[in-house]
Amino acid sequence: MAASASAAGRDTVRALLRTHGRTYAEEAGITVADKPQPLYRLLVLACLLSARIRASVAVATARALADAGLKDPRAMVRASWQQRVDALGAGGYRRYDERTATQLGDGAQLLLDHYGGDVRRMREKAGGDVAALREVLQEIPGLGPAGADIFLREVQGIWPEAHPAFDGKALQGAERLGLPADPGELAGLTGRADAPRLAAALVRAALDKTVVEDVHGEKGEGAAG
Repeated sequence: MAASASAAGRDTVRALLRTHGRTYAEEAGITVADKPQPLYRLLVLACLLSARIRASVAVATARALADAGLKDPRAMVRASWQQRVDALGAGGYRRYDERTATQLGDGAQLLLDHYGGDVRRMREKAGGDVAALREVLQEIPGLGPAGADIFLREVQGIWPEAHPAFDGKALQGAERLGLPADPGELAGLTGRADAPRLAAALVRAALDKTVVEDVHGEKGEGAAG
């Protein structure tokens, strides 16, 4: 019975990854790697995604910030407040643009002052403890518990101590798909390299019921094939 349930879960996960298995970082044009610039861009994306705004707008705004050259903390600090507001507005992030422009500048300055502009040093400070890492991340203005969870979801493929990172929203999606609402059990349904994709897809399932329909349709086509 357990083996059958596990096989069914893996089938669901494979269908989910085929239909919606794209990380939010990928959508924002970020290739996640253990390097300062992509990690900083991911940190900014997590800040944007954690606001009460559509994920598509947050992703477009992360792209707009990059297009404006604001890809690292030094560039973010050098930019004027108005330049940051304009870049946020270009991505459609207008409801929170003024406050977020301030937070991005303050966060970049904090990162420079305390961590030499390198997010990896935040990881070093946590010493391999994911709970400590979650707290350290929240030193960044505008990055609360939800934002820290988003960052960990996306970075778990390259930072082993963050795995498995399936937060409350991802677990809601798992329940909707009939998957186990337990991070450890979900981790057992795919490899760590694919965990960020799975987490993002589960969040989409929580936010949009048509994701479940897509998965059922994909599984049906697979069975027919």
